[in-house]
Amino acid sequence: MQLTGSNPVLAVHDLARSSEWYERVLGCESAEIDGGGWIFCRQGAVTFMLGLCPDVVPAADIGDHSYVAYLRVDDVDAFHARAVDADADVLKPPIDEPWGMREMALRSPDGHRYMLGAPATSP
Repeated sequence: MQLTGSNPVLAVHDLARSSEWYERVLGCESAEIDGGGWIFCRQGAVTFMLGLCPDVVPAADIGDHSYVAYLRVDDVDAFHARAVDADADVLKPPIDEPWGMREMALRSPDGHRYMLGAPATSP
């Protein structure tokens, strides 16, 4: 028995603004789900399931619990360049960590925080 994937389910206050961020910053393709109130943003094997929840506490207000996912990517520096070009909130620029990963961190407009990482390459 094993887990075979993960798709974050995220409460957002503005579906259009949030889905546009996932498209610009992470390169997602978005699809509105029948019935409204949901937009799914897919990039590679990950689908961010955005649900309209205008009355919930914003993720930005819940401190450390706003970290929702560690995203393994193929090229941290390319994602960083894309994020900078999109004027995204980069919390941590790419850095090689002692545990062998090259990582960066982003914050979405709703305050959801992501760590993006790939194995660090040796010089």
